Formats: sequence, structure tokens, C-alpha cells
Amino acid sequence: MTRKILIKNAQLVNEGRVFSSDVRICNERIEKMSRSITPSGSEEVVDASGFYLLPGMIDDQVHFREPGLTHKGTIASESRAAVAGGITSFMEMPNVNPSTTTIEALENKYEIARQSSIANYSFYLGATENNIEQIKRLDPSKHCGVKVFMGASTGNLLVEDPTALEDIFRKAPTLIVTHCESGPVIAKNLARVEALNRPIVINDHPVIRDAEACFASSSLAVNLAKRHGSHLHVLHITTAKELSLFDPGPVANKSISAEACVHHLWFSDQDYTELGNLIKCNPAIKAASDRAALIQALHEGRIDIIATDHAPHTWEEKQRDYPKAPAGLPLVQHALLTLFDQVANKRISLTQLVEKTAHNPAIRYGVIDRGYIREGYFADLVLVDRSTPFTVTPENTFYHCGWSPFMGYRFSVSIVSTWVNGQLVFDGQKLIECPGVSKRLEFKGLR
Repeated sequence: MTRKILIKNAQLVNEGRVFSSDVRICNERIEKMSRSITPSGSEEVVDASGFYLLPGMIDDQVHFREPGLTHKGTIASESRAAVAGGITSFMEMPNVNPSTTTIEALENKYEIARQSSIANYSFYLGATENNIEQIKRLDPSKHCGVKVFMGASTGNLLVEDPTALEDIFRKAPTLIVTHCESGPVIAKNLARVEALNRPIVINDHPVIRDAEACFASSSLAVNLAKRHGSHLHVLHITTAKELSLFDPGPVANKSISAEACVHHLWFSDQDYTELGNLIKCNPAIKAASDRAALIQALHEGRIDIIATDHAPHTWEEKQRDYPKAPAGLPLVQHALLTLFDQVANKRISLTQLVEKTAHNPAIRYGVIDRGYIREGYFADLVLVDRSTPFTVTPENTFYHCGWSPFMGYRFSVSIVSTWVNGQLVFDGQKLIECPGVSKRLEFKGLR
């Protein structure tokens, strides 16, 4: 049965423009865009007067904790928090239990998502020092990439052996994405802090995981990619020093790209005093000067994508002493809201917000028919009320872990509606269960 929705009087933010338009959805896709479309038949009409209509955010870096760590979150719970925040597609990381290091384990996660995710989905294979044969089996049309933890990881996901790294960068058939922090530099910094003979506290975190630790690893990744002609995407850049490694300009022209995360654009090391372990993450949140450099790099095109690195942990886990508290924070429900506040504070533009969260992820990963508001594309859309603030409370927070680093904060805008494949999944107040609405992301493959 044909299902049609007509969104009228919206302010579209799309492809570098903000303009008035109506949008008709027919089943899963956008059928028509025009200045004025006359309603026909029994189609549902949504009055979007005073609202922005954006392509849904494509979050290329999340940790949804399933399988094995489901006391923190699940694909079901965190995908629902994501759509409540206007994220319609996600790419999830391999550091679950057991780690996703085989094609069989990877496909098992796709099956979990097929049954439980309310957002579109893809999953990374995790690189180890001896699973190159699994990496070579990745399908560039079906799999988003291979994740390489180049230092600062646990279990068998840590890849520091030079021969293994050369093999991965030479043979991976998909995009290589990296977490770049140097283990030896971190160890040296930690020894220096331990020599002070005092308790190690959260304010030491950006000292232990400093700019040198990041640069030593990210520069190695960039050099490997250049030597082997690899497609490389360096995740969560946090320092001014690293930005020299990346060229400015459109992401479509690049084989080496970079990402910043919403919390590194929002917080600085001055926030540890108030928020403590709640904002402990790896790489660490650093100085305000680094944050300013990241924002400038967004304007220059050195930073191509904004993501979340959503990584929920329980409240109880975060209350441990600093050395034992896990790194990571829940972000998917409030990521777009932070970016709209960045727009309100004139740090980025509205069109840059959409470029970095929707257009560029679609370009960089070759996501088919998503990331734009275009006729024929899937109707992954988010409607934003630009005049009604949103205050974060326990009652309106959907994370399985039940907390947010933004608890009590009043954002300048609110999410009104989210559609995934043409189906309303969030109405601004509650989630709308739609079995089978989400889809596995498909890709064009590397250029």
C-alpha cells in the first residue's frame, strides 16, 4: 500500500543553501521537492512552518555495546536514543565482547540490528595483528570499513606491530578508520605523573594522553596511507598539532580525511573540575585552544566529518576513581542539539552543520542514496524547531545508561520529528515503534 507524507512550508538546509520548500515522501523515498506542492488524496500533511528540515545525521562512530556489554547499552536502546536526536544512520565499532574480528561475528551483528535497530546501520570489522585474511574478505559494497586501534585499546584489538600495520594498509579493500594514540608515549607520560607521588586524578587525563601521543600515532597512520595509497579516515582528532597532517578542501577529493567529535568541539579541560569522569574519554578532551583550532579546521575543510563516538557506561562505573573509570560518554541523543548551539554562537554555520554530519559522511563512505534531501533519495529526515528550547532531564533521556553529560542543560532548539526511510520514528516526545523500518547501509565502494 502506498504511503505518502507531505511536509509543507519547511526551511530546508541542504547542499549549501537554506530555502523554503515542500517535500513529498512516497513510501521510503523522497518523491518531490518544490516551492509549493498541493496536497492530494489522503496523504498526511505535516505543517513545518518555522522549522528547519535537514537530512538525518549519519554518525560514522558509535559504540552500542552489543554483544556482551549490554548492561551499558544495546543496539535497540541506543539506536532509539539516536533517532530521538536526529541521527538516522550509524556505523558501530568492534570493541564489544567478543570483539568483532571475523566476518562471521560481523554478520551476526548485522542480524541483531536487522531485528532490533530503529536506525539504519553498518558495522566495522576490528583489525588485529593476525586477522588480515578476514580483513581481505570485507565487501566494499556491504561493509563500511575496518577499524584499527593504533594504540590505546584492550584485548586483541590493539595493533602496534609494524608488519601487521603495513599489511593492513596495503591490503584492506575498504576504508581504514583509526583510533590514533601512541601507547609508548602514553606510558611515558603516565610514568612522569606517577613520579609525582600523589593520587592520579581526572585533570591528569589530557596530560597523560597529550598532543604528542595523538600526533605520533596519527602521523604514522597518514604516512602509512600515503605509502600504500590507502583510503584512511582518522577518527576523533583532538589537537591543533594534528591538523597540519590533513589537507583543506572538499572531502570528495581526498583519500585521507579527518573527523572531530561533538564533545571535543564543546568541552575543554576546564570542564573536568565540574564534570570529572563523566567526560573522561579517549582521546582526551584537551585545551580550549585545541577546541578553537578544531572549529577553525572545520571552516578550512581539514576536518571533514563531525561524529559522536557515543560510548555509554553506567553511572556506577563512572563514579569509580579516575584510573578505574571507563572512558566514553553517551552523546547520540544530544549531538545535533550541541551543534545547533554552535550555530547560535556563530562558531559554525547551519549549512556547515549539515555538510559535516550528513553530506560528507555520505560522500566519504560512498553511502548510496542517503545524506541529502534529493528526489529519489531515502527519506531520512529530521525536523528541528528553531524557536523552542530543549532542556535535558532524566525523563526525556533515552540512553540505556540513563544519564547524560548535558543533564540540566537548556539547548536552543528541539527535535520535532525524525523519519527513517519515510517512516516517522520520533514525534518530538516519544519513540514510535516501526518493525522493519531500518535498513543495512549500502555503499558504492572506494573510488
